[in-house]
Amino acid sequence: MKLLLIEDHSELAQNIIHFLQQENYLCDWVDTLSLAKDHLSMYEYDCILLDITLPDGLGLTLLHHIKNNYSATKVIIISAQNSLDYKILGLDSGADDYITKPFPLPELHSRIKAVTRRSADQGIHQILKFNEIEVDLDSMECKVNGKNLTLTKKELNLLIYFINNKNRVLSRHAIAIHLWGEYTYNLDNVDFIYQHLKNLRKKIAECGGVDYVQTVYGLGYKWSE
Repeated sequence: MKLLLIEDHSELAQNIIHFLQQENYLCDWVDTLSLAKDHLSMYEYDCILLDITLPDGLGLTLLHHIKNNYSATKVIIISAQNSLDYKILGLDSGADDYITKPFPLPELHSRIKAVTRRSADQGIHQILKFNEIEVDLDSMECKVNGKNLTLTKKELNLLIYFINNKNRVLSRHAIAIHLWGEYTYNLDNVDFIYQHLKNLRKKIAECGGVDYVQTVYGLGYKWSE
């Protein structure tokens, strides 16, 4: 599961990221609304943790943007504003949950699981399909032509990322950041993605699947028919 934390308090943000990464979440962190919009335009997130008060504006304006453009993405407001009026405003604006700072990190984890579980119960993005390839996003199992496909966690996340971004050119750095996190942003060499991509293509082919990955020279890769 991939999360975006939008929080301008660096110490709190680092604590949240460290905790959630230990729970096997992929986590990105930004501290302004403008950076958040950039990330939302480039990557797909299952859940967003949104502070209300940010250096360049109110998080509620971003909440409206998310609900208008990324309606399936769950949003949990994390805020120091403890008044009932703020909570009602946040929830009425489309937030899926509201948690007040300071909060225990295990409670935040439980709330993330709760809002994303509701998505699964409602059948939202439960099954991801592309022609003969099918991914069950609840059990994280993959089939090609009805045959079970055994993938590593990184290979499965790479497959989901490609299908969710079909017909879009994805740079090697974008893929690296999605799979390994923001620390790869400044790396000069991200050749380590090649082996994961090679293994994914090989396993799909062994199950009789089509290789939909196209190399766009000088730019990256595109999943397309």
